[in-house]
Parts: sequence; C-alpha cells; structure tokens
Amino acid sequence: MDAALIDHLHAKTAIDVACWDIFGKSVGLPVYQLLGGSTGIKLPLLTSLPVADAENTRRLVAEARTAGYTGFSVKIGENPVSDAARVVAALSEKKENEFYSIDANSSMTVESTLRMLRLLPSGLDFILEAPCATHRDTVSLRRRTNVPILTDELLTDEHSAIQLVADDAAEGLNLKISKVGGLTRARRIRDIAVAAGYTIVTQETCGSDIAFAAIVHLAQTIPERNLRPILECRAMHIPKTADGDYEVHGGYVRAPNAPGLGITPRLDVLGETVASYL
Repeated sequence: MDAALIDHLHAKTAIDVACWDIFGKSVGLPVYQLLGGSTGIKLPLLTSLPVADAENTRRLVAEARTAGYTGFSVKIGENPVSDAARVVAALSEKKENEFYSIDANSSMTVESTLRMLRLLPSGLDFILEAPCATHRDTVSLRRRTNVPILTDELLTDEHSAIQLVADDAAEGLNLKISKVGGLTRARRIRDIAVAAGYTIVTQETCGSDIAFAAIVHLAQTIPERNLRPILECRAMHIPKTADGDYEVHGGYVRAPNAPGLGITPRLDVLGETVASYL
C-alpha cells in the first residue's frame, strides 16, 4: 500500500487490520499470537472524560470509577488556573490502582503548562499527555519538569517514535493504531517503546467494536510493566459493527482465543461492498 500511495494512514488501517484478521482465521490463531504472543494478563480499561469544571470533573471520575474503570483521561487546555483546579478535583479521591492521564491534546505552550504545574499541590500521581504541539516544545518542557510525559499527536510512525526516544522527550507513548497505519506499524512501534523502557497506552482516535478488538489484541502482547490502561472506545460508535467475546469484568478485558480478531462483522451494518479487488 505504501508503494502505491503515500500517507492516508487512517484509510490504510482498515485494510491492514482486516488482513491481520484474515491471516489469523486462515491459520487458526488469534491475532495476539501473530503479533508476538500473549502476556496472559487481564487488561485494565481507560475512559476519556470531557472538559468540565472542577466539580463536574470530580463527578465524572466518580461515575467512571463506579462503572469499573481504573484509567481516566482528563482533558485540560483551558487556562492554567482552571486546569489546575480540574486536575486537583479529578485526583481528589484517587485509589491506589488508578491511572490518570491529564491530556491537553497538544493545546498548551511551555509557559502555560509550567504555570499550571506550579499551581498543583505536591504528591499528585498522574502523567501529562500531549502538552505541547511541537517536538521542540515537548523536549523543552521535559527538561523543566519532573512530571512524566506521554506523547500522542507527535507519534505518527516508527521514525517519530525513534526520534522521541533519541531525544528523551517523554516517558511513554499513546499508541493509536489508525494514526500509525494499522497493526503492522503499531507492532514495530511497540517493540521500539518496550526496548526503550517506555510505557504504552493503546488507543484509537475513535472506534467501534472492530477498532476495540485491534486495541485489545495489541495490548495483550505488551509486557505488564510497560502497559497502561487501554481505551474502551466502543461507546464512541453507534451502531454495533461486530460481535465477539469482549465482555468486560470488573473493569478489565482479555483478548479472546478465537482465530483472527475473534469477531464477526455485522455486514448489514457495514453496508454494501464499495469496491472489490481480486
């Protein structure tokens, strides 16, 4: 695909993931085995919370906790004062096993990020996700703070992963499968991150049952010490696009042992074939 068309990674992802599913079904193996083998652990789930004021942020976290989540992505990027209040509220009742990603979606400057961080009380346990829009700003911030940084938008392919590691720009990667072009590239980035000692949050930009299946199979291959909660993206997409054994138990999920991704697409939902290549 790359030889025929440059970029367009989101479009290529659908084909790439389908090929892994077909490959697995053709040899009778689950995709996680083809990607390197299962760690055998249950996978904790993360939910993404919208921007809200401090009190509503506290409520949203409590509701997600009640639903079984142990991972929380809390959005910031409004201004240093309100962002700091939002972070404090989100972590006000933090449990020992919970993971918090404070996500700016690359909306902050080095200056505004430092101002926010200096408003926070000491001892809060979180990672700062995608604070700045450029590689240079992220490296600059990384040199000025002891808060762990997770990159997102700056991770676009294997080359950017290598550059992030080489420049010691972060402690972790938010690995979104469609952003890098599918499971084939994501597998290579996983290996780069693990070799560098980085942590990995496995996600999608948005998703359906098919996207979630790919997330779960990739995450199932990541060593526990490197793995952070994975995004439960199925609520982002209605209607249901596939059936499979991806039941959540107590906020955790495991990849099924069925061949391929372990899903059966709902063809009536996906619609008529647009093009066929033989």
